[in-house]
Amino acid sequence: MAPVLPLLSVESKAVVADSYLVVFKDGIRAHDFTALASTQGFHARESSSSPSVSQFIFGGGRLSNVWNDIASGIKHVYDIGSFQGVAGHFRPDALHVIRASPAVAYIEHDTVGRLVNIKTQHNTTWGPARISRRHSLNVRQKDADAAVFDYMHDPRGGLNVTVFVIDTGINLEHKEFEGRAEWGVTTVAGGNDYDDHGHGTHCAGTVGSRSFGVSKSAHLVAVKVIGEDGHGTVSEFIAGVDFVIRRHLELKRLQGTNHRGSVATISLGYERSRAMDTVVRAAIEAGIHVAVAAGNDGSDYCEIQSPRVEGTFTVGASTIEDERATWSNYGPCVDIFAPGRTVLSTWIGNDTAIEIASGTSMATPHLAGLLAYYLALQPLSASGFNSGVLTPEELKHLVLSKGTRGVLSNVPSGTVNLLIYNGASEDSKYFYT
Repeated sequence: MAPVLPLLSVESKAVVADSYLVVFKDGIRAHDFTALASTQGFHARESSSSPSVSQFIFGGGRLSNVWNDIASGIKHVYDIGSFQGVAGHFRPDALHVIRASPAVAYIEHDTVGRLVNIKTQHNTTWGPARISRRHSLNVRQKDADAAVFDYMHDPRGGLNVTVFVIDTGINLEHKEFEGRAEWGVTTVAGGNDYDDHGHGTHCAGTVGSRSFGVSKSAHLVAVKVIGEDGHGTVSEFIAGVDFVIRRHLELKRLQGTNHRGSVATISLGYERSRAMDTVVRAAIEAGIHVAVAAGNDGSDYCEIQSPRVEGTFTVGASTIEDERATWSNYGPCVDIFAPGRTVLSTWIGNDTAIEIASGTSMATPHLAGLLAYYLALQPLSASGFNSGVLTPEELKHLVLSKGTRGVLSNVPSGTVNLLIYNGASEDSKYFYT
């Protein structure tokens, strides 16, 4: 029997009882494991997999009743390039057998994630206006209700770009989306194929709605990983990202040179998870541009949350008065700031509903919309300036290099002082290249 792997533990009330993420070693396919687990309970030799694979996975163990429990306990199978794994509910005896398998690289507890807390107020929108100019709006927070804002933008922003809203879903019937939103997948247990919370619809509206969006031509896809109660598990999140990667690769194949790129916006907070970070890294390696909320704890983001992966954009929140929102997380792991306090956007309940909300959850879709905006406005394929669709690394460098520097107050030492900017007041012939 192989040595029994230790569990990667988390000390948190968010741990889901008897629920685990199992990640396999290089060369082991998740579907081989599930197929062998299913047949092992009856007769391992009936498996279509090779004896060598069977021997490596089972390590000589032949506990048929336990493997029946393992097979029935698997809820998600992850086949995401080099990231191969499963998630499920496993009793202690089943977990012990899995831990002893030579095929397993590591195991961690599944945990519950939550929406990054929002604060609802009654005010008006201002975010798109701020990111389309270098200078301050010169409006105090208390006077925002009476202010009128103009958003300078190219209406082609987001054209032929797909933005995956990994959240609570999207109100597809809302008139603000003009038929540019579709349902992708629901991975949350017991979830319905509609937004029964509102958070995801609000984020989607900031990305690409007609009146409130940064990229008014973007295509929006709902990826529901959070339920009506505002919670979802890491395993459900990973299943959502799995869908995003597969859909992105399909779009590249079907659309060819018309495909301008894919963006994922993640306004969620989870306990630190190695598996989550690995799958987000896989999304970036597939060419997906990822925006992540820094969170609203007023703390150093480096110390608290996942995903935290090189190549993502981690977004803090700013206010109409050009200050870091007091509750926005900060620190060297925050890449940039975006409007996040008193943001007006789309909501649930009917096809015209709107709501005001605050949080880094609201800042992140501003950045996601900007990523789609930049991708759409890159030189076309016929242009001699074109070098192909930007990679996540290239687009991150471009967005950070074009941001407005040094305009925010209340930014702690060691945190970047940088606000997103769409370049609308400059010559686009040079700005977006």
